[in-house]
Amino acid sequence: MLTSKTFVKKTKRGKILKIVREHYLRDDISCGSESCQICDPFDFGQPLSSEPENKSRLCLTPHYIIPDTNVVFDQMDVLEDNVVQNVVILQTVLDEVRHRSSPGYKRLKSMLANPSKHFFTFCNEFNKHTYVERQKGESANDRNDRAIREATRWYQDHLRADGQSDLIIDVVLLTNDADNRRKALEQGLKAFTVHEYVESLENCGHLVDLLSRTHMKVHSQDRLLFPEHLPLSEIQRGIKSGRYFQGSFMASRENYLEANVSVHDMDKMVFIQGHMNLNRAVHSDVVAIEMLPEEEWSCPSSMVLEESTEKVVEDSMETEDNAIKRIKVPKELRQPTGRIVGIIKRNWRQYCGILRPSSVKEGTRHIVVPAEKRIPKIRIETRQAADLITQRIVVAIDSWPRKSRYPQGHFVRKLGNIGDKETENEVLLLEHDVPHSNFSEAVLACLPKLPWIITEEDYKRRRDLRDINICSVDPPGCTDIDDALHCRELANGNLEVGVHIADVSHFIRPGTAIDKEAAERGTTVYLTDRRIDMVPELLSSNLCSLRSNVERFAFSILWEVTHDAEIVSTSFTKSVIKSKAAFTYAEAQMKIDDTTQNDSLTRSLRHLNRLAKILKQRRIDAGALTLASPEIRFHIDSETHEPIDVQAKQIMETNSMVEEFMLLANVASAKKTLEEFPDCACLRRHPAPPPSNFDPVIKAALSKGFTIDVSKGKGLADSLKAAVVPSDPYFNTMLRIMTTRCMMQAVYFCSGMIPESEYFHYGLAAGIYTHFTSPIRRFSDIIVHRLLAVCIGADASYPSLTDKHKTQVVCNNLNYRHKMAQYAGRASVNLHTHIFFKNRITNEEGYVLFVRQNALQVLIPKYGLEGTLYLSDGKSKSNPRFTYNEEASTQTCGNVTFHVFDQVIIELSIDQSNVQHLKLSLKLVKPQIPDFSVPPVSDEDSEPPKKKQKKDKTTK
Repeated sequence: MLTSKTFVKKTKRGKILKIVREHYLRDDISCGSESCQICDPFDFGQPLSSEPENKSRLCLTPHYIIPDTNVVFDQMDVLEDNVVQNVVILQTVLDEVRHRSSPGYKRLKSMLANPSKHFFTFCNEFNKHTYVERQKGESANDRNDRAIREATRWYQDHLRADGQSDLIIDVVLLTNDADNRRKALEQGLKAFTVHEYVESLENCGHLVDLLSRTHMKVHSQDRLLFPEHLPLSEIQRGIKSGRYFQGSFMASRENYLEANVSVHDMDKMVFIQGHMNLNRAVHSDVVAIEMLPEEEWSCPSSMVLEESTEKVVEDSMETEDNAIKRIKVPKELRQPTGRIVGIIKRNWRQYCGILRPSSVKEGTRHIVVPAEKRIPKIRIETRQAADLITQRIVVAIDSWPRKSRYPQGHFVRKLGNIGDKETENEVLLLEHDVPHSNFSEAVLACLPKLPWIITEEDYKRRRDLRDINICSVDPPGCTDIDDALHCRELANGNLEVGVHIADVSHFIRPGTAIDKEAAERGTTVYLTDRRIDMVPELLSSNLCSLRSNVERFAFSILWEVTHDAEIVSTSFTKSVIKSKAAFTYAEAQMKIDDTTQNDSLTRSLRHLNRLAKILKQRRIDAGALTLASPEIRFHIDSETHEPIDVQAKQIMETNSMVEEFMLLANVASAKKTLEEFPDCACLRRHPAPPPSNFDPVIKAALSKGFTIDVSKGKGLADSLKAAVVPSDPYFNTMLRIMTTRCMMQAVYFCSGMIPESEYFHYGLAAGIYTHFTSPIRRFSDIIVHRLLAVCIGADASYPSLTDKHKTQVVCNNLNYRHKMAQYAGRASVNLHTHIFFKNRITNEEGYVLFVRQNALQVLIPKYGLEGTLYLSDGKSKSNPRFTYNEEASTQTCGNVTFHVFDQVIIELSIDQSNVQHLKLSLKLVKPQIPDFSVPPVSDEDSEPPKKKQKKDKTTK
């Protein structure tokens, strides 16, 4: 059956087009029920059970469930529970979910693909018995509601038609739309709200906690706490007129009353301060802002401020806002400041946290404190509080009414006991959105069968480099060896240098399940005690890993160079190699330094090391930055898997040696791929930071008499090199650590999407750059390998490889995954730091990194750790008062004044008063201050002090 719709359309050029849309309808679309005697069954069987067991007190007969779009969209957590089965997802609903939420659509498709759930997609839009035309004057939403009711009616009649089995199977429509439910009941259909239905299920009390509270009544006071959000139509008009601006909302980790909004085409972030101006925005939301008058502009408070985890006081909002407001911010300190006027897009996700019990005995409403400090506390309803109080749990936000200080949400699931290492690892992986489930059967099916061998045909297609003395140099314990090196003398007196990279693209073919999975994961994630692989272990630690004394496929770059590291020629080739040794950095260094050794491998390493020093100096002379970041390495007990020792990572010459040749290979690959594919090369750029980013470094260096030139990378590099205090060798390292924090994020991009002038890599002072050297752990490198293979005729191209838009979409995901992997790695170090110091108290040397209004940020070089030393405000008689001078960045008590870079002795321990956010507790040991004692900060201490009305700069 064919139905068509004809209409006319006016083009931009004024032409009138007649559009005819044909819609084909069928009468042979199966209902999907095992009990159906009329429909033809699918080859794989009918998804819906012949005897559905949905035990509801509202519908005592066996029945299938048909949810409307809003129920699917809002109650995804309920639908995912194993109790909920035999659900019909109409095509109308599936299409609406796909258009409204990509993550929601993926979750729904996952449920439909799970045979144990007995979910079924019914194509009601192509069934001639269920298709409905949109009527004149009818909204699209009303038409879809009518289509859902029509499909429900057809199912009800179809399952009771003549010729069906004697077992009566009912159909239940779940909708929270009052009008839709009323009309369904008038048509004789069984229809309930999802809350009514879930609460009627026998022995399923846990499902009630999973219900979304999108329309939950707010039980707080009746007065409005927040301004109203503007409707989207008004926001769009305002953005078009220039009154409002759109941007991404980024909450502060240090002060819960402050945030920044990143607005496109604005050089500086827009600062937001106070509950009213934040106006219910949540980290990562896309918001609309209005700029405040310039005289009302402010700047971030220098106070470290954490929200109380114990008390919920609605009336304290105004007090807190007043506490952080400055009397008048000097012009030179002001930042562009605005307020949130509306939410364009909510980017809420599921959040890990812990439950705070209700103050009402046997109450069901509780507060959840998220693990991520940038997320506000969330109110949920649960009857499982007694069980959940000791658990890490996952919750979701449903809404944030104007009358509620906190967003409303619901319980999703529990993860495990608070403090359990596996549970805490799961939390950090979930919080950083790291895909860590086991690889699917479809992915594993793409792996080569063992035993895997290299055939004679493989040798013919590749360059045989097995006789060359190639070796790898990696950290201890490394099993995913991406790269290997060699250097040998040529007959003409020059040197041949080779960088050999695992040929992962040979095993991961475009469009396969393993290719899609690797692209989604984007990168391998390295935690302190485990590794989350981008590709299955058979590849990462075996067939692709360039282990010693085994033959492996590689993608090699070979250079002929002079002894002064001048490049004579460069060639790319697919190869077969056989690494002669797998060294650690320390082993390679000892081999280089041992004058008694002079074998071919040792000579190769010495040549490489000498050339690397020349290459590095050449980069530095061009303006490349040598920065620093505190890194530590844990020694893990092999039986308990607990950290037993921690120390700062030792950097050797061999670290730099490997780095230099990886950089050389990456630059060569970038040039080659851009030359052949100017519009679709996958490159990496590092934008220059705005000059204002360097303000803290400039101010800190000036306090020691040094001037930092930030006009260009070369000037910055020279300034950092010159900033040396002979009596304080760690000063320069600290200055480089501070400079590292001023940098922008390096990002992947497609060459055809931005101007060539923006390709520059600021940190490396490289005009062009990419990643080629780590395809086992980075998907970007696999793309580059594929492009290079096409360049040299070693492989064929495919459409998406040369589609710049598709490449940019991949790059966007890689940038996100890379950033999250970095954060997850840092969180893992933080977790193991807490475990290591949990039952230890030790005194260590530290340096003041930043001076805050109520604290000192202290760096402990031995452990590469940073902690907050909270200072007394003088309220307690036993603790003398500290005075903060903002202009000079100092804290003074009596005859002791703290400046940036000052050396201190700190007592380290773990503050366990807040199980949600365990943190290092720092106490000052030296310099000694009479009667000075700073206990771990409590929730009461974290409340902002009221400021005295003084114009003295020292009170700011």
